[in-house]
Amino acid sequence: MASGSGGSALARVNSESASQPTLIGSARRALRLLETVGTHPGGAPAKQLARETGIPLPTTYHLLRTLTYEGYLRREAGVFVLGAAVEAIGRAGARSRQRIRISETLAVAGRELRAAVYFAVYREGEVDVVAVTDDPERPPVEEWVDFRTTAHAHAIGQCLLAQIDEASRREHLSRYPVQSITPFSVRTEDDLLHRLDTVRRGQVAYERQEYALGTVCSAIPLQVGAAAATLAVSLPAGELHRLRSVTDRLRKMAESTLTTLAFSISI
Repeated sequence: MASGSGGSALARVNSESASQPTLIGSARRALRLLETVGTHPGGAPAKQLARETGIPLPTTYHLLRTLTYEGYLRREAGVFVLGAAVEAIGRAGARSRQRIRISETLAVAGRELRAAVYFAVYREGEVDVVAVTDDPERPPVEEWVDFRTTAHAHAIGQCLLAQIDEASRREHLSRYPVQSITPFSVRTEDDLLHRLDTVRRGQVAYERQEYALGTVCSAIPLQVGAAAATLAVSLPAGELHRLRSVTDRLRKMAESTLTTLAFSISI
């Protein structure tokens, strides 16, 4: 009995040990160093960092050299400060939080408008749909053909193309030529350029089943510095009669709250 009981206890210990995560000591020490450096905006020398983290000085030197080589730290005048790699992680985290924030704001707008709502920018020669509502009662358009290659066929793309300069627009169309993807799509580049003139004059792009059958859309330009950006909505084709009024309400929302959020994430 005693032997069996001891065996059971040993089995429990082994089981508990197996359930614990495997922790890599060097990684933990490196992270501790980064956190400590972050508490010293003006930087700190190796000996101070070793003392504050409790890491032996030889190990501290080794980790600091590695972190510096990888770009997580910089050595300046004998002290260590956070490097570009850490700053890039911070910026990525900030952008992620901004995307979440604008997604939440779009969700509120979508419920009020009873429509799918989109925010997009034209960045580095491409259409970038940054955020879109995800309401099962008002689902967004299914991206059945890549939005980036079909800017000519949807309201988002037409609104963005209307905002960029002529050279950028021609370069874009040389990479992604106009082609009909539904019976309602624009047929030629001349047709598209004429449409874009209309978009610029009216400050809105209307699109009726040109990208997806059964769906109508509109997009309005946003003033966000030098970036071309847009807010857009889509509705079932059976609700075409609502499209203009929904677009007008979207414009008012943009003027009051959405433009500030859009600017924060487009830069």
